[in-house]
Amino acid sequence: MASEFGTWTLESETGALQQVMGRMMVSTRGDGFVAITDGLNHWLSENQVRDGLLTLFLCHTSASLTIQENTDPDVQADIVDALDRLAPQNVAYRHAMEGADDMPAHIKTVLCGVSLQVPVVNARLDLGTWQAVYVVEHRARAHQRSITMHYLGS
Repeated sequence: MASEFGTWTLESETGALQQVMGRMMVSTRGDGFVAITDGLNHWLSENQVRDGLLTLFLCHTSASLTIQENTDPDVQADIVDALDRLAPQNVAYRHAMEGADDMPAHIKTVLCGVSLQVPVVNARLDLGTWQAVYVVEHRARAHQRSITMHYLGS
């Protein structure tokens, strides 16, 4: 059986790996998706990286990071609706001091996650044709979200 995967060797002219760290601030508008792919690719380009791995960590417990379809906005709306069904606001949660949307937001974050690792090829995220990276805001009102970025490669 032939493998569909090849082997890539990470090399640079000097043989050394480059490490770059940064922080991206993202303004959300409330419950929903905010695309950050362009900003990430811009950051990679500014830092003159080539091939490696970008690790992203969202420093919050009521929002998430995801890679999802970037063409039909109905996909994002359907995901928000599905998450609302999995973690509804109209439940008597013990943790309620920050509002009715807070505990459901924490549950949604557990389901979606706060970190991603994305390969970088030729200074761009190596995403599929229909993929983009998003911050998913799980709270009803707008927030400023902080993402730590760590690149390791050539």
